[in-house]
Amino acid sequence: MYWVWMLIVSLIAGIIFGPLARLVLPGKQNISLGWTILGGGIGAFIGGLIAYFLGVKDTPGPDWIQYLIQIVCAAIVIAIISARNNKATTA
Repeated sequence: MYWVWMLIVSLIAGIIFGPLARLVLPGKQNISLGWTILGGGIGAFIGGLIAYFLGVKDTPGPDWIQYLIQIVCAAIVIAIISARNNKATTA
């Protein structure tokens, strides 16, 4: 049940982390808002798993390290989606 809850929270976090990830990426990403949210959700999920396995997920107070890991993962996922989208539109 924990993993289902983490998936739901990650998709909700994608609403926040997706646009934040696009802000830290250089250049323009030619992807829609839906892809931004989905990429942010996937990045948040992967970042949450990484934070869990590194032992930084459950700390007293805000989990700033976890959030940073999630934003970095979201930026990587969005960069991949954007690169694939650019390749598909130029072909």
